[in-house]
Amino acid sequence: MSERAAPMCCPYCGEEEIRPFGDDPDRDHGQWRCDACTRVFALRYKGMTGR
Repeated sequence: MSERAAPMCCPYCGEEEIRPFGDDPDRDHGQWRCDACTRVFALRYKGMTGR
């Protein structure tokens, strides 16, 4: 089971019909394709905020 973050909706159009994208979704972490607007986007861990 993968521990990667999964988006709830497309950041461009807001639709919820998204799926992992690429030949090997486990290798290319965070690449997602929106079925509605056909955009491909990636999630990226930026770091932790300081307190």
